[in-house]
Amino acid sequence: MKFKLLVVDDEKNIREGLAASLEMDGYNTVCAASGDEAWELYCKGDIDLVITDLRMPGMDGEELMRRILAETPGLPVIILTGHGTIENAVSAMHDGAWDFLTKPVNLDHLAILVKRALENRELVLRHRELEADLERGRLLSGMIGKSTVMRKVFDTINRVAPTKASVLITGESGVGKELVADAIHELSPRKGKPMVKVHCAALSANLLESELFGHEKGAFTGAVSRRRGRFELANGGTLFLDEIGEIDQNIQIKLLRVLQERQFERVGGEETLETDVRIVAATNKDLKAEIEKGNFREDLYFRLNVVSIHVPPLRERKDDIPLMAASFLKEIAAENNKTIEGIHEKAYARLYAYDWPGNIRELRNCIESAVVMCRKPIIAVDDLPPALQSSSDDEGWVRVPLDCTLEEAEKIIIKAAIGFHKNKTKAAEVLGIGRKTLHRKILEE
Repeated sequence: MKFKLLVVDDEKNIREGLAASLEMDGYNTVCAASGDEAWELYCKGDIDLVITDLRMPGMDGEELMRRILAETPGLPVIILTGHGTIENAVSAMHDGAWDFLTKPVNLDHLAILVKRALENRELVLRHRELEADLERGRLLSGMIGKSTVMRKVFDTINRVAPTKASVLITGESGVGKELVADAIHELSPRKGKPMVKVHCAALSANLLESELFGHEKGAFTGAVSRRRGRFELANGGTLFLDEIGEIDQNIQIKLLRVLQERQFERVGGEETLETDVRIVAATNKDLKAEIEKGNFREDLYFRLNVVSIHVPPLRERKDDIPLMAASFLKEIAAENNKTIEGIHEKAYARLYAYDWPGNIRELRNCIESAVVMCRKPIIAVDDLPPALQSSSDDEGWVRVPLDCTLEEAEKIIIKAAIGFHKNKTKAAEVLGIGRKTLHRKILEE
């Protein structure tokens, strides 16, 4: 499907000449001899850009532009003006016109303006689509995604959250395991109670024991007063144990007792304390392999792994990249007081081609870097980190995970084609579908 342009001028030779030139450039055109006729044509829909004379009998070009922009903010409107009305044209630009040209019109200049205006329009519309997708795809506790694999994760979260079952979250570093834990707590009856988090890999065995169970005054050097542990602080709520695969055998035994008996003692203490804590644990290790090596207790594994949730790496859910990128862009641009309207399709193609070994954490860092480096309203390939700029070997190719559905594979290919060919019209032609069909398939849930 071609772009449809509306040409408005009360002089027949001018409007027909402009229309003929634009059609030679590959656009569809409709013509109007007055502002009123143009408004009627516009109201019928499917107009992508308007070129209008400024001075016309009846409704002039400025009033026509105001009506159009009130109905469709951001639609490109190019004003044509005589030398005597340039001041009015500048005023029209302040009111939202894309640009203006003086008569007689330089057709080459007009072609450049039209091309740039339509490219910018597509980028802005794409960003708006992503923001709308983001609101539809943002589900649990800040988690973003609408791919099949993530819908399975969301479904499991919704099922397990209302229960008391322990949950083991697995997945590579940077995939968002902590967000899953947050979502489980937020959707559980314990929502109003504490959500306490412990990064097990960050503490030595002695410090971790004290951190989890607390200690009595004088229990060890430096214990100048009694200290409550995380199990006490989380009582009635949820305790998130991140990197559970890093804890040593002694802590594993004590943790197993808490899971079995709901009881523990502070380090150096004799008083047995009761606790009502739901355990959610996470690891990037293969705990079954760790059991075989003798590094992890099998009985503790089964206590923790009542329900298992595996969070897939980003390379297996690339269909979610636009949603996450749009979310990060909006957040980071606001933090840096920058106005950025979106990401260029060629830059999106690089995001798709990359394998993201650092997963979502790396994607966020990439968008943050691009926002800082970007000098224009649209993030381009040159704004991306060097690792993504240098991925030119992947241009013209797209990787599709073998465990995705045919529908998801189709979306990945369509979005990559848009990025490779720079616009939806060319992508639709190459893929052998209409532009409206392409647009619908991108937006389909």
